[in-house]
Amino acid sequence: MDLQEALSQISEIRQHVARTETFRGYQAAPVAFSGFLACLAAAFQKILVPDPEQDLAGYLILWVGSALLSMVVTGIAIVWHCRQSPSSLTRPNTIVTVGQFFPCVVAGGLVTYILFQQVPQSAWMLPGLWEIFFGLGIFASYRLLPRATYWVGVHYMIAGGLCLIWAREDFAFSPWAMGVPFGMGQMLSAAILYWTLERKIDEDQ
Repeated sequence: MDLQEALSQISEIRQHVARTETFRGYQAAPVAFSGFLACLAAAFQKILVPDPEQDLAGYLILWVGSALLSMVVTGIAIVWHCRQSPSSLTRPNTIVTVGQFFPCVVAGGLVTYILFQQVPQSAWMLPGLWEIFFGLGIFASYRLLPRATYWVGVHYMIAGGLCLIWAREDFAFSPWAMGVPFGMGQMLSAAILYWTLERKIDEDQ
């Protein structure tokens, strides 16, 4: 066995171990912040975008902007965790976890762009579709997260389906079609992260 093959096998072993470790880069506080931000955006939607059907661009700026802000805050927390963690597996573990979730973000962005540009009359489906994509992202990466995270994915899938059924016609673009599912889902995620990963550290300190 030459050196290159040995290094390749070591890299594969490290990646396999990273896939079986619990990812600790997601922190309860940033996740809870994203839930709070969803509720805040819902509360101000009627003021900032009083007629989303006629101002679809404004509606997207509000919600896509909120999502991007949440991603930035979460990303900063993940980078901070990587820098502070003494484990050599933290970086590959982070790459695996983020890599598993990222396709749902790309798919959500692509569908949003297509609906906005080509079929804006169908844009009422966006809240439900966003929730379904988010649920799929959680299902893709939950094996690296606390086991209870599975039920957060279930929550988003059910919420997305109900939005597609109910959030239409008179209820199309309802602010709470976004605020309630994402607010509840992110707060539930934050509670799971704190209870399963962070609580023991706080108690020890």
